[in-house]
Amino acid sequence: MGLFYAYLGILGAALLLLPFLRVEAKGGIAIGASCALAMIGGYFAVLALSGHETGLILAGTQVTGPIPIRIDALSGWFILLINFTILTGGFYGLQYMKAYRDQKANLSLHCMAFLLVQSMLSLLCAVQNSLVFLFAWEIMALSAFLLVIFEHLKSDTIRAGINYLIQSHVSIVALMAGFIWVAYRMGSYDFQAIRDFSASFSHLNSLALFLVFFAGFGLKAGFVPFHTWLPYAHPAAPSHVSGLMSGVLIKIGIYGILRMILLVETDYLVLGFLLLFMGVISGLYGVMLAILQHNLKKLLAYHSIENIGIIGIGIGLGTIGLGLDNAALSTLGFAGAMLHVLNHSLFKSLLFFSAGNVYQATQSLNIEHFGGLIKKMPHTAGLFLVASLAICGLPPFNGFVSEFLIYSGLYLGLGNDSPVMLFGFVASLFGLVLIGGLAIFCFTKAFGAVFLGSPRREFAHVSEVGLGKLIPMYAVVVAMMSIGLFPGFYLELLSAPLAAFEAKMPGVQQAAGIPANIAGLMTDIGLCAAGLIALVGAVFFVRQRAGRRQPVMVGPTWGCGYVGDASRMQYTASSFVRTYRKLFEPLFSIHKKKKPVEGIFPEGGGHETHPYDKTELWLIDKPLKILKDFIGKFQFLQNGNPQFYIFYGVVFIALVILVPMLAEGLSFLLDFLNQL
Repeated sequence: MGLFYAYLGILGAALLLLPFLRVEAKGGIAIGASCALAMIGGYFAVLALSGHETGLILAGTQVTGPIPIRIDALSGWFILLINFTILTGGFYGLQYMKAYRDQKANLSLHCMAFLLVQSMLSLLCAVQNSLVFLFAWEIMALSAFLLVIFEHLKSDTIRAGINYLIQSHVSIVALMAGFIWVAYRMGSYDFQAIRDFSASFSHLNSLALFLVFFAGFGLKAGFVPFHTWLPYAHPAAPSHVSGLMSGVLIKIGIYGILRMILLVETDYLVLGFLLLFMGVISGLYGVMLAILQHNLKKLLAYHSIENIGIIGIGIGLGTIGLGLDNAALSTLGFAGAMLHVLNHSLFKSLLFFSAGNVYQATQSLNIEHFGGLIKKMPHTAGLFLVASLAICGLPPFNGFVSEFLIYSGLYLGLGNDSPVMLFGFVASLFGLVLIGGLAIFCFTKAFGAVFLGSPRREFAHVSEVGLGKLIPMYAVVVAMMSIGLFPGFYLELLSAPLAAFEAKMPGVQQAAGIPANIAGLMTDIGLCAAGLIALVGAVFFVRQRAGRRQPVMVGPTWGCGYVGDASRMQYTASSFVRTYRKLFEPLFSIHKKKKPVEGIFPEGGGHETHPYDKTELWLIDKPLKILKDFIGKFQFLQNGNPQFYIFYGVVFIALVILVPMLAEGLSFLLDFLNQL
């Protein structure tokens, strides 16, 4: 209880102090408070993961009733990864925001919103009263909105922020509908009432309840088709906020989905295949659109949708395991999903931090403007490359471990006798392979166009960033490599959350935790990763030794017999993916701008492509157009004539008087008829 009140006290004191501090002190106080909050939250999280759950019942009010605070193993896992990513983002942001020191009031609001997002994310993982949960969700949404619109003088930023805010409230409406349904039926706001609801009513009602919650949590997570806010909000926000949003903010949606799986008793087989299907569609759709993007941060945003899809595949597999009473399948699915939640929070935040370095050095995010930045920003290029390899699921990095677990679950599912289920597993396996291949293709384009080759545009002052930004980025790399080298340790940390899911299977009397064969496999993967790193290091060492005394020759790029500007003969990002774009063009909405090209070395020619999300076109743009057209039919009412407005007032007053009189007269008539 004391630590809980200390947590609230630190948060309250920091929020009160920040507006009155000098600009130089704001960041330090915010980071200090963030560290203190992370330590308190981390203490309870570690206790929960070691088997000592924290339970606390606050008195609440007459409206909310008792407010249970429960930090179990699932809460602990998410609290730990949330606080780690927020701390690295905070230390990176401390340096990133130095470019905005002249905006004193704006920085105060930014620091306050940052602390509120951190505290509300942790609270959402702990509180189990639906009214307080919705209250914390609303504060989180508003605080994240303030973070997104930091550069509010840009019209695109305001548009992205309002888009995010509106869709966040659509998410809140869906969650509210689910909680009201449970409270109406069960008379309680406690999360345990959700379990009682599903136990008291049919599986169909329970499945409908889960889908209502999934709409709310899935919109926050970014599952297709609930993803349309994400590609706008991530690029508009400052880069450390983009890393926070992609790394942990969308993961609170994943937490909510996993929590509902623990609470709702339904037909897990049907639910599992539904989640599996949603995961494959989200993963494929996200990566296919990411390839077409020219804005570096928008490309990374679509990869968040892709990785949410991979997490969804793992959750679907785990849920199918619950339905089949198959402990191994359930463990592989949920372990892969929860480990990928951590992995994605690491390598995606690192990618956004790297993009932030590039943006502040060049004031551009257009991939077509870059080239050759590795020569001036070697650390940033190396860090971006490591994160790119990790997000593609390549060993010895952390993304390989979680995707390996999901692949193992899919292969295990291939042993099922049902043709329908077998088809589902095969299709999902093919989809996951395709997602991985397209991700490699996309990041080959991104890294090559940004960091390799010759500069496509000259920038005035491009140099490597300082240690203040590099240290938190290298801390993320250390965490990533620790997962790749010691996956067994992290899987052991997951044993308590996995046991909670395993306990839901009726055939399991006592949760067994991680199967021995899976634990042994993780040890082998770690050893292989260490061997691969040693081999690559040895090859580079020998190469450096052998080539140390060789003269370095620099010459012009071979122009295939033509004499011209060789820097313009390299692939652009668009030309690199042209074949892919032409192949899948019917699936996307792509707007083109062309200028005629003549001669071998043309002057003034050009070709631009601007992809647009068809989901947004069909689910948002067209319904809004229909609504605007319908409302426009009544535009004649607002004609600017004062006589008409007076007439409207008279009609309104007449209706206010006449309607009650008519109602009373009708009531009198009905009573008279009843007496007859």
